[in-house]
Amino acid sequence: MAESIAPVMLGGSFYGAVQQRREQCGAIFTDLQHSSPRKLPEHAHELPFFAVLLEGDYGERYGRQHKQFGPFTIAFRPAGVPHQDEIGPRGVRFFEIEIRPIWRKRIQDCSGGLDTPHDEYGGGELLWLAMKLFRATRGLQEEPDLRLESLLAELVGAVARIPRGTSRDAPQWLGRVVDKMKTQYCERLTLEELAREAGVHPVHLSRVFRRYEGEGIGEYVHRLRIRAACEQMLAPQRSLAEIGLVTGFADQSHFTRAFLRITGMSPGAFRKLVTPRVEYSFAAD
Repeated sequence: MAESIAPVMLGGSFYGAVQQRREQCGAIFTDLQHSSPRKLPEHAHELPFFAVLLEGDYGERYGRQHKQFGPFTIAFRPAGVPHQDEIGPRGVRFFEIEIRPIWRKRIQDCSGGLDTPHDEYGGGELLWLAMKLFRATRGLQEEPDLRLESLLAELVGAVARIPRGTSRDAPQWLGRVVDKMKTQYCERLTLEELAREAGVHPVHLSRVFRRYEGEGIGEYVHRLRIRAACEQMLAPQRSLAEIGLVTGFADQSHFTRAFLRITGMSPGAFRKLVTPRVEYSFAAD
């Protein structure tokens, strides 16, 4: 008996309700919603795409893997990869970025590729590049091509650079340090405490961490905190000052500066962007 072949969704096509779609600079940007829980049929996509989950929860099966995603996580999927999605009980909202073949050619010219799936949960480079594109494509007027092209080039280039698998020479203690940071990022972590976890000198820890993670320890923790703050902004009853404190920032000024540096916008502007239907009463940021 022949195996069933998953249907292929053409560019710009998704299950769910499309709230907004625009095409520019060799990419299709889609704001997509599912209002209720459901399991989608297995399918594949004609174009490689990035999916930013803005609200809700969903699970995905592809191959032998089963992944769970929450708000402000991002996934990249190559073209033609069959997968099946399950929408969580609250429904979901996605920002989808599909990449036309012109970008594959550009990446190939730089000896890169768009053939490796990637998931990012910790509020790293991919999420904030995608959120800048989300903001840039919200207006009624088209953004200048140069601005969108430069952001798309960074986004696509970041995926193309991602190494296949874990570096063989990375020390085992680095994984323990990263795990500790991912679970305790809202606490007052110190370099000495992390160095004790690793069993190495603090200076050696700092140098090795940047070599393998591509950024400093403080930057990494701030990204984790900002991603958590973004998720908490979906709850309208929480003030920005409260969110800043519970995610580990000393005060609202510190929170605002870090948020602006990482996301390119203020906490208040970000909150209005991702929850435009809700009215808030909170102090100016």
